[in-house]
Amino acid sequence: MNEESLNTIRKYIEFNAKENPQSDFVSCPHTNNKISNKQLKINLDKINFYLVNKKKQKKNSIICTLIENSLSSIQLMLGIMYSGMIQVPLNLIAGEEQLSYIVNHSESKIIFASSSNLDLAKKIVNKISSDIEIVEIDKNNFIEKIDNEFEIIKENTNYNDNALLMYTSGTTGKPKGVMLSHENILSGGKNVQISHELKSKDKALCVLPLYHINGLIVTVIGPLVSQSSLVICEKFSTTNFWKYISKFKCTWFSVVPTIISSLLNKYSYDEINSLDLSFVRFGRSASAALAPETHKNFEQKFKIKMIETLGLTESCAPILSNPLPPKKNKYGSPGISYGNEVIIVDNKYKEVSRNTIGQICVRGKNVMKEYYKNPEETKKSFYKDWFLTGDLGLIDEENYVFVQGRIKELIIKGGENISPREIDDILYQHPAILEAAAFATKCEHYGEKIEAGVVLKKNQNVTENDLIKHCENLIGKFKSPDKVYFFSELPKGPSGKIQRFKIQEKIK
Repeated sequence: MNEESLNTIRKYIEFNAKENPQSDFVSCPHTNNKISNKQLKINLDKINFYLVNKKKQKKNSIICTLIENSLSSIQLMLGIMYSGMIQVPLNLIAGEEQLSYIVNHSESKIIFASSSNLDLAKKIVNKISSDIEIVEIDKNNFIEKIDNEFEIIKENTNYNDNALLMYTSGTTGKPKGVMLSHENILSGGKNVQISHELKSKDKALCVLPLYHINGLIVTVIGPLVSQSSLVICEKFSTTNFWKYISKFKCTWFSVVPTIISSLLNKYSYDEINSLDLSFVRFGRSASAALAPETHKNFEQKFKIKMIETLGLTESCAPILSNPLPPKKNKYGSPGISYGNEVIIVDNKYKEVSRNTIGQICVRGKNVMKEYYKNPEETKKSFYKDWFLTGDLGLIDEENYVFVQGRIKELIIKGGENISPREIDDILYQHPAILEAAAFATKCEHYGEKIEAGVVLKKNQNVTENDLIKHCENLIGKFKSPDKVYFFSELPKGPSGKIQRFKIQEKIK
């Protein structure tokens, strides 16, 4: 079967089951269970029959899932898409109001919830007037509890059919439903495969939640299209992270900057020296900017190459990635485009010259079809066939993109545009800083002034004045924070990205 004919989730599942039936697709350290490519296909056929005949779901039916990372969740999520239906992964850390909005907006009539999330599912449904069925599932052995008698239902989906409806975090209003097709999803997975040179022998450690685009596309669909495998963890744990990598001989992992900071802060050099990490090819960082200082410290401490990337829900995760060695890797940049096109435009959507700041735009087969039931927002988000990311950045002479921050987060002080990321990077250079985020507050004189929230590393002690002076010495007084707030932790979204607007709310 040629690659062009592998254009749905189901076709890839069937192909892998035929070509490499005994190869493991997914392992779970919590249960010590694993599933081969052959068994995965059998289980998904079983789920397909169950959804159609027991739950009366049809092609394009929208199905919500409320379940933590597990063998059950990965099979159920793949099984829904395998069956030609549309999956809506619900964010476990979102509030009840937001989740009820998503379920109601998606018009789903069924929620699959793990036992630990059953009460939350009931609270969500109670806020909605329409009838919605809640199906309780065991996160460890959901498949075993489905009737073993089933028939294989013939596939009737194609590459352009909808498969995944994933809602944005709704930080600036109600969540937007990003509608993604089989082509979008598989293109996202292939971009991961190409940029990271994944081979069948590779094995990914998945610690990010599958209800986030990074966890699902990068560490599940990436291995699916590259005929490789993954190890799925219920959640990230600093204690178990290297233990699982060592036990399962994982060759790569995908994390977010806050996890990188946690690992740096947790492990001493003696502990690291006792680890055998020789088989790890690389780690990747996504979802938020990785401070160059943190990036360098991680590589120096763990002797593992870290690849910074950039992705969006609307682009099925990756649009940019630094290449693997021996090719050039640039600190402070999420890299170059793979599998799609990226340009920088001005406020009239005209492409700008190299090293000129403007809005980052992307187009390709991985880019979403639309915002579900929101034609106005869809129209606003595209210029011709280019998706407008809302991120500011520039492209240098070697095609590396440097992100300057979100357009909406830009600090405008005395008429000067200041990127909060520039200040973040300076704060991260201080040895006491674990996390940092700069933001704007109102100012009568300048319009806006600069403030920042920080978290200190353990056993570190530094004053507000120390940090302000540190910034002034490196970037001058005008760009330095007027005030620094100390927190035990900074508010984060589901991807681990620090949410600046929530820090602003905390200090009001």
